[in-house]
Amino acid sequence: MRTRLLPLLIVLMAGVLLALGVPLAVITAGVEQQKAVVDRIDDAARFASLAQFVTTRPGTAGSKTPEEDERLAALRAELARYHELYGIRAGVYYRDRTPMARAPQDLAVPTSGEGAQAFSEALAGRRSHDPHQVWPWDDTGRIPVSSPVIRDGDVVAVVVTDSPTGQMRARVLRSWALIAAGECAAMLVAVVAAVRLTGWVLRPVRVLDAASHEIATGRLNARVAATAGPRELRRLARSFNEMANHVEDVLEQQRAFVADASHQLRNPLSALLLRIELLALELPEGNEEIASVRTEGKRLARVLDDLLDLALAEHSAADLKLLDVAALAAERVDAWRPLAEDKGVRLTYEGRPAVTGWADPVALSSALDAVVDNALKFTPAGEPVTVAVAPDGARVTVTVADRGPGLTEDELARVGDRFWRSSRHQNVSGSGLGLSITRALLAAGGATIGYAPHPPHGLEVTVAVPRSAP
Repeated sequence: MRTRLLPLLIVLMAGVLLALGVPLAVITAGVEQQKAVVDRIDDAARFASLAQFVTTRPGTAGSKTPEEDERLAALRAELARYHELYGIRAGVYYRDRTPMARAPQDLAVPTSGEGAQAFSEALAGRRSHDPHQVWPWDDTGRIPVSSPVIRDGDVVAVVVTDSPTGQMRARVLRSWALIAAGECAAMLVAVVAAVRLTGWVLRPVRVLDAASHEIATGRLNARVAATAGPRELRRLARSFNEMANHVEDVLEQQRAFVADASHQLRNPLSALLLRIELLALELPEGNEEIASVRTEGKRLARVLDDLLDLALAEHSAADLKLLDVAALAAERVDAWRPLAEDKGVRLTYEGRPAVTGWADPVALSSALDAVVDNALKFTPAGEPVTVAVAPDGARVTVTVADRGPGLTEDELARVGDRFWRSSRHQNVSGSGLGLSITRALLAAGGATIGYAPHPPHGLEVTVAVPRSAP
């Protein structure tokens, strides 16, 4: 969930920052250009004030006064210094585009584009319009500004300026760099905040998931501390704890009932079996009915013993130790070998001589006894039963493979259920609780048991214990 929620928050925050940063960058570029345009308009107005009293065109004779010559010379000197100092081309032109004064001398009135439009607007007595936006990457962009020279209410000339944009674009780039740095810093803060926020929101969910997994694996005392996260998740944690308490109470009552019932029934059953034996002394030897009653009585006693063992297995805590799983498996193989030889089954051990893992020695021994006992029950004489131990990543596996009739896919899905036995094996002794007890014993210590076919026929049971301490 975090891998889906965190990118979503980051994308949303990045979108918000871009929605704020891009308009800010555009406005910054516009403000810088507006400043440049206002400065050019002020400069053009100053040149217009110098040129409005120069009426005689250069090169004409007669009416030109020394004062006008002086003003024209001052205007030309001012334009030259202006161009030399700022690098901005400027000139004053009569209405017919004839130059009055200009710097540099090759400056001409544009005949097209924004410069020509600005000149036309100035001839009409209007201020030059705002030129198009020049962006930092537009190294050929320029800012043309024109201003009318008005005398006695008439436009007698036009001041034209043509400004380079290098310095303005550099200022815009610096402003954009600051904006980008601010955006990056804000994005970093947003990412940290998003990580903290998702961690704060999802931490109770992770704790709930871990507690649910522990309960599912048999650790019914797992609970959640309802002190972190949003209010709704804290309420969910309290509800989860209440549910877990209720489930644990119900299961504890069920286990206690099974254990008490099994224990209480043993004494009457023992007394009943004893009376049956006394009754058998009064009947003829070999009576079939009394033999059947004995068999059923012993079967009932075995079921009660298994029920009591199952209740104890589900209730008891595992005593985990670091032990040699290979040595334990080889020992159980040696213990069961006389029975295997008596049935004509070849029971062998394969694998490494020593492999360590964490398990409850008593629980693992009981589990291996139950699995090997089942394998010997269903394997016909002359067939092998193999017990193999091998490390498998973070676990140690003990595999018991037989050559019995095996199980179908539907039967494999049900094997290990309480009191379940295959309809093909009803004539084999047993209560149907052995593998259920085995699974309960292993689950208490973090171990697992699995079942799979053993081609061409037979069953393969795998017991896996962790190699590191749980």
